[in-house]
Amino acid sequence: MGNETLLADKMNTLNRMTLLRIKELHKDMEYRYYIESFGCQMNSHDSERIAGMLEEAGYIKAAVKEEADIILFNTCCVREHAELRVFGNVGALRELKEKKPTLIIGVCGCMTQQEEVAKRLFKRFRFVDIVFGTHQLTQFPSMLESVLHGERVLNIDGAENVPEGIPIKRDGVFSTNVNIMFGCNNFCSYCIVPYVRGRERSRSHINIINEVEELANQGFIEITLLGQNVNSYRSPDSDVTFPQLLRMLNEINGIKRIRFMTSHPKDLSSELIDAMAECGKVCKHIHLPVQSGSNRILEKMNRRYTREKYLSLVEALRDRVKGVEISTDIIVGFPGETREDFEQTLSLVETVGFSTAYTFMYSPRKGTVAAKMDGMIDPSEKKRRLLELNELEAHILKKNNVKFIGSVGDVLVEGYDERDGDIWLRGKLSNFKAVYFKGSSDMVGRLIKVEIIDTTNNSLIGRVVQ
Repeated sequence: MGNETLLADKMNTLNRMTLLRIKELHKDMEYRYYIESFGCQMNSHDSERIAGMLEEAGYIKAAVKEEADIILFNTCCVREHAELRVFGNVGALRELKEKKPTLIIGVCGCMTQQEEVAKRLFKRFRFVDIVFGTHQLTQFPSMLESVLHGERVLNIDGAENVPEGIPIKRDGVFSTNVNIMFGCNNFCSYCIVPYVRGRERSRSHINIINEVEELANQGFIEITLLGQNVNSYRSPDSDVTFPQLLRMLNEINGIKRIRFMTSHPKDLSSELIDAMAECGKVCKHIHLPVQSGSNRILEKMNRRYTREKYLSLVEALRDRVKGVEISTDIIVGFPGETREDFEQTLSLVETVGFSTAYTFMYSPRKGTVAAKMDGMIDPSEKKRRLLELNELEAHILKKNNVKFIGSVGDVLVEGYDERDGDIWLRGKLSNFKAVYFKGSSDMVGRLIKVEIIDTTNNSLIGRVVQ
């Protein structure tokens, strides 16, 4: 057993004791928590860990903020104006705190891992009780205990670790997320993530397999493996790679679908493509952010692949993985991007025919290399380019959806709406395409065979195959 595992076991023992002490404090009353998450699935999964610890301490989930005894904002700092939005949300709680002085208010996550921002928030909002970053998740029980004894806590120190053994209160009942690694080593010039999430740390493949087996026993049938760059996963125990991990998870009884995100093109290997093709439970979809179609801009972004390399990966995926769909991220208006650079992005989008493209205008992040670059693009020009890109992607999406008409596939039903007396189910095919069809509410959480009969701008319309 390695030193890191021993330290994690010791920390978890101390945390359990702390949570039991807090539960004892609350034994005579019902206490509620409310967590609001911003940003990516990684943040949402961190919130599930915080919820798990709170429930072990005797708290139950509140339906609305006004019912809660503790309110936590789990923040993101990737998008523009994220700090202003969080500061606004926190400020809006001042009146609630005045009415209920025992209310605990906390702010955590990526934004508060930035020392300057965390200290400014802590100083400005004196009614905020606890502020901590992404690296302090395992210390949450002791921080909460300190607050319950009348202290204010600001904690942005501590080593980057792999938070094993933390209780998790999962939002889903049939589909859920599993972290396989934390942090990022790529340092793309526009990205703040390595600075707030730390360097790459992979979880033991044994711990991941054990977690997924337990999820299968609990009735989960779909898992999404999370990491900033899952392609570079490597187990610290025995050098197990990501493709090898997929093959191991593919053998677990009860699990019917395996998804993963996000993949960095520079690390997408032929072994991973083979695993996608050969593992029946691995979904035929990959999120492969391209960011730009211009080699000059890709180099400035420090992406470490070329347009030609990306297109060769797309070709290999479509050649080996039958029916694969590819989604992507694209940034427009990166510093120094010319009209010619932008047109290369448009042509790449047209060539690939992405099933979905998440598009963004570049916005500088303090502390990143790109924030200091010359050639910032005028905001109005960035908006024009974004609109042009989105119009092209919408046209491609509508055109590509037609190819699914007449096909039959399994849809994992995620929920339903009632319209004009009918129950309309919504779910996804293996390739991540959204499908809507009429059915019954008892189909939620099941794989239902559906024939595609029509399309909308963004999704597919189907009917149940009897």
